[in-house]
Amino acid sequence: MERREFILASSGYALSALGLPDMDSITRRTKTALPGAVRVGQGEVAAVRHMVKALGDSASELGGGHARHLAVRYLTQDVAPWLEGRFTEATGRDLFAATSQLVHLAGWMTQDEGDTPELRGLAQRYYAHSYRLAAEAGDPELSATALRGLAVQCVDLGYRAEAVQLGEACVDYGRNLDNPRAVAYYEATLANAAAQDDDRRTATKHLALSETAIGKQAAAPGDSWAAHYSPGRWAHESGMILARLGDLDAAEEHLHLALDIHGLDRRRTRAIVLADLGGVRLRQGDVDGALATWRDFLDCADGIRSVKVQAALRDMRVRLRRYSGVPEAEELRERSARIAG
Repeated sequence: MERREFILASSGYALSALGLPDMDSITRRTKTALPGAVRVGQGEVAAVRHMVKALGDSASELGGGHARHLAVRYLTQDVAPWLEGRFTEATGRDLFAATSQLVHLAGWMTQDEGDTPELRGLAQRYYAHSYRLAAEAGDPELSATALRGLAVQCVDLGYRAEAVQLGEACVDYGRNLDNPRAVAYYEATLANAAAQDDDRRTATKHLALSETAIGKQAAAPGDSWAAHYSPGRWAHESGMILARLGDLDAAEEHLHLALDIHGLDRRRTRAIVLADLGGVRLRQGDVDGALATWRDFLDCADGIRSVKVQAALRDMRVRLRRYSGVPEAEELRERSARIAG
């Protein structure tokens, strides 16, 4: 059994809990279809892609907790019957690829909504099913992106060895892709996992590889998340990897770069970058700079439903306790408590 197959098989994810069809659907339905099955064409594929973009834009702006129920309802009520429909093999592969993106988005939104065992388990199942859909569609980029979702979740939960293993699988998938942004995406994933595992050598190596890739001319814009891995997102992720490795000056430089690059203008995204930058500045001893950055963070964070933003609010409040005699710090703590609700 190949490594990436072992990763998913050993995880115990209950894919059937999603209520979606089995993974031999494409080849099987090109030969036969159930009585009354709906006929599916490229119009339905385009509809799924359009909804992925619309729902993804909303989640990036306001957080995954705002519209997850819409993504799930669209998946189960509209898309699921199409997956059980009649289509050509080419249309079937396009449909499964587009649905893989939708399921991945549902996983990301679930993960961003809250940090309960139920939501974590549901996000894992979405990512695993996204991987299976992408594999059935024969799309290595989408397969790697789904595995990246699992890797990031392992990092967040402290499963360091599993995160490194999944990061390595992402890089394996990306080796033959003609898309430098996708390569940068997966190399940074492994670098992040290695940094969390205190493996400086591996983290530094793959961070350098990701930097080389992100500096290359981007391929034609694609539909997957990897194709939209912008230099701004790379700068943010790289900044936090460098902070984990202890290079705070380089981390601050990268986080400033992330804020300055066009395209990193979603409120949720900017809020998280500002929160991270404030933390790096505080670790450098720049209290005034941290307070000013966190003030901007609160301006962005108000109204966003995101577990990462909530975690950043809590982290900021705890760190500000040591400055209880500073009026600006007290003001930020009180304001952050109101935003957190």
